[in-house]
Amino acid sequence: MSSQVYRLLAVDDVPDNLFLLQTILEMEGFVVDVATSGSIALRKIKAAPPDLILLDVMMPGMNGYEVTQQIRQDDTLPSIPILLISAHDEASAIRGIELGANDFICKPIDFNELLTRVRTYLRLTHSVEPGKVELAPVEPNNAVQPTRQVSHLGQTQ
Repeated sequence: MSSQVYRLLAVDDVPDNLFLLQTILEMEGFVVDVATSGSIALRKIKAAPPDLILLDVMMPGMNGYEVTQQIRQDDTLPSIPILLISAHDEASAIRGIELGANDFICKPIDFNELLTRVRTYLRLTHSVEPGKVELAPVEPNNAVQPTRQVSHLGQTQ
């Protein structure tokens, strides 16, 4: 079994959304970094490329499509799976995939679906057998219960 600990980068301009994504993913054993803008995300990606990126589409300044395009045009970066997150329609998903995103997750987020897609892309990218993605241990005493945040994720502001 692999002893790889997977690093994810979650990008969203809404702090509650980032908190919830980070909490859920860390409870599942992932190491999660966050960025509140596209430009911050690009700096973090160039400094230390994550294993997977969860990227909100609708952000002020540089949106998720622009971030995706810049990542894909940078030959110095490894091939990193990018999962776009948006409350918008199928046309948005098609545009994102055309720009180089690997997949598209609609808000409100179904966390079982999110976790399945994250694990699938990590498995595909790192050629790990199904069920063999090893995650960082979770300390039960430090786990945060995100119940109060769930209703906020996916609501447009």
